[in-house]
Amino acid sequence: MNTKPVYLTAEGLEKLKAELHQLITVDRPRVAARIHEAKLDGDLSENAEYEDAKQEQSFLEGRIATLELQLRNAAVIEKANGDSVGIGSKVVIKGADGEETFTIVGSAEAAPREGRISNESPVGAALMGRKKGDTVTVQAPAGPIEYTLVRVG
Repeated sequence: MNTKPVYLTAEGLEKLKAELHQLITVDRPRVAARIHEAKLDGDLSENAEYEDAKQEQSFLEGRIATLELQLRNAAVIEKANGDSVGIGSKVVIKGADGEETFTIVGSAEAAPREGRISNESPVGAALMGRKKGDTVTVQAPAGPIEYTLVRVG
């Protein structure tokens, strides 16, 4: 199976490993115990606690599988240096609404509310390879938005 690499910073790799460790060593046994306790309550057909625990187990196993796949395909990117934008670059852009600061990361690390945008997002993709002073146009649902790259770090 040909899968594409999951680009991560070294910090992002460690966060994913820590999350996987937590899910396997703490959360999985906790959910298994919940299922066991719910089974002891008898009839499973109308056992809300059992259904809830099984649903949590399903979500948990899905997240574990996702993390294992991401880690298997991880490509750790050294922090970008130089004057062009790459994964790991901290950028300041200026648009009509003022300046915004982001760190460009791979999609597995993206957390826009925390200031980390994916290199595959519209803004991230438009900034990749650009230099201070460059202007980019991003296609948004409300129409094109223009940004100027103020700083790359």
